Amino acid sequence: MAKFRVRVSTGEACGAGTWDKVSVSIVGTRGESPPLPLDHLGKEFTAGAEEDFEVTLPQDLGRVLLLRVHKAPLELPRPLGPLAPDAWFCRWVQLHPPRGAALRFPCYEWLEGAGELVLREGAAKVSWADDHPTLLSQRREELRARQEKYRWKTYSPGWPRCLDQATVKDLDLNVKYSLVKSTKFQLKGYSGLTELKIKGLLDRKGLWRSLREMRRLFNFRKTPAAEYVFEHWQEDAFFACQFLNGLNPVLIRRCRSLPENFPVTDDMVAPVLGPETSLQAELERGSLYLVDHGILSGIRTNVVNGRPQFSAAPLTLLYQHPQGGPLLPLAIQLSQTPGPNSPIFLPSDDKWDWLLAKTWVRNAEFSIHEALTHLLHAHLLPEVFTLATLRQLPHCHPLYKLLIPHIRYTLYINTLARELLIAPGQVIDRSTGLGIGGFSELIQRNMEQLSYSVLCLPEDIRARGVEDIPGYYYRDDGLRIWEAVERFVHDVVGIYYPSDASVLDDPELQAWVKEIFSEGFLSRENSGVPSSLDTRETLVRYVTMVIFTCSAKHCAVSSGQFDSGVWMPNLPPTMQLPPPTSKGQARPEGFIATLPAVNATCDIILALWLLSKEPGDPRPLGTYPDEHFTEEAPRQSIAAFQDRLAQISRDIRERNRGLALPYGYLDPPLIENSVSI
Repeated sequence: MAKFRVRVSTGEACGAGTWDKVSVSIVGTRGESPPLPLDHLGKEFTAGAEEDFEVTLPQDLGRVLLLRVHKAPLELPRPLGPLAPDAWFCRWVQLHPPRGAALRFPCYEWLEGAGELVLREGAAKVSWADDHPTLLSQRREELRARQEKYRWKTYSPGWPRCLDQATVKDLDLNVKYSLVKSTKFQLKGYSGLTELKIKGLLDRKGLWRSLREMRRLFNFRKTPAAEYVFEHWQEDAFFACQFLNGLNPVLIRRCRSLPENFPVTDDMVAPVLGPETSLQAELERGSLYLVDHGILSGIRTNVVNGRPQFSAAPLTLLYQHPQGGPLLPLAIQLSQTPGPNSPIFLPSDDKWDWLLAKTWVRNAEFSIHEALTHLLHAHLLPEVFTLATLRQLPHCHPLYKLLIPHIRYTLYINTLARELLIAPGQVIDRSTGLGIGGFSELIQRNMEQLSYSVLCLPEDIRARGVEDIPGYYYRDDGLRIWEAVERFVHDVVGIYYPSDASVLDDPELQAWVKEIFSEGFLSRENSGVPSSLDTRETLVRYVTMVIFTCSAKHCAVSSGQFDSGVWMPNLPPTMQLPPPTSKGQARPEGFIATLPAVNATCDIILALWLLSKEPGDPRPLGTYPDEHFTEEAPRQSIAAFQDRLAQISRDIRERNRGLALPYGYLDPPLIENSVSI
């Protein structure tokens, strides 16, 4: 007989404790013990508690392999009837044998109602071929169970596949919001909805009476950045700056030659460039940049409040003076087909003509940002990474331990989005210019041309030729965070993969990569997305891309939505009149008539407000309170990663003190580890 001390840690979240009976079975190389009750007088397993129990094994089980943690409801007298299932969040179990070091068994999972958890000692394990047969069997059974729980489905043709669950109520407790986060999110939504209803704006289907009237809505939860937008939205320098540091800073690219369908002439741009400067000279100097919204050409448009809506596919030419100064717009064409009905708008045009042209560009930015940069790249692809991780990597795998913090709550927020944002009759369908149909077409088009290099920030920056354009803080901060993540991943990969052959020979890793390729990128070979990995270098790059996309990339394109859009003329979600086909026709009243109706404006701004900031229960980048890694080496790598992020944050905040409009969307303490909002 042998006595073991068992220490159990219960999570601190509201509702993490349990009244149910808990017992453990110890599985060793020589057999398995019966369930051993963990019981004291009074209630055990209260939220935040760490408790010790002593258990006696009837026989020698040999080397300990696994723990089975059982939970069963209390046996109550029949008149009381059954209680509702009681959930318990187990952080970890620690086993102290009679001799030798204590063994830590990480868990960090909810167990609802009666059931059991099978826990493995915390040291991460890549190689499985030489596992003990019991451990190998458990490893395979764990993946079979998760593949049954987390199934794929096709939400819309041509989209990445997603979780096969209809509502958040159907989700497993382990992927739902915490009670605190869910409550704060709902209260935030209710307070915003109530405020807009009291103001009488939410149900008004007509036009805004004036820009001044829109100011009433602007008072809704103002921020310093939103105030700056309101004060500067008509200025050319701010219009151009948003391509660098706004909510969609991923389209601008250096222009080496003017597109044939954008016939800008020297005379057109002379008021900005000067009479002695030619476009060709500026092209050769590398001072011209292009933003092409051509993917919107011919896209299906929506009907809002019974009225057909309109879209444009603009081309925008920008200029950066070689001696410094702000980036400035030179010319805007609102279609991809030049001609007498598609004039090229210029800063020298009538004020309202030029403002209307810029506003059409901002509407195109809304459509591409929300459908592609935000929904597709920063939500749907992270959901693919999440599902593949849950389905193909067991708890003991080092990549599971590395990635699990970066997929927290992603299935919940995406399922909620399919319920309340992109479902028929919901926000996207009732209040945007493209609606669900246009969004679907855009996503299908982008999926056909999406490349791996676009998802890898250093390569994307080089491909767009924007390595040296000044004031591009998304690039500067993003590259530093990419490098910090890459060094962290390199350290962890080096601990567990001693050679390139060990990467190639890891079947679970290869299954994970292959499933992302087939389910997320629809097996499209010309995407450049790998379907297998054969070196440590390619593994580091791939995992860095996954973590960066799920954390920094999502934050950069999500956190600024409300700041950019609460003053609606800066980011109109739809346009109610067609793009102008001539100059000299724009007037203040025509500008207002082109903008979205009052109710559509409020509908979108409420959604942007809800989805721009974490409602509670945050986990900033590099913060890992769930200690999945138990070895010293990865713990040191985590500490080094946190130190690098802290230095990046100090540098960003020092720089921002000198900026009229600080760029803080990539400040590490403000970046969530995962796509959770």
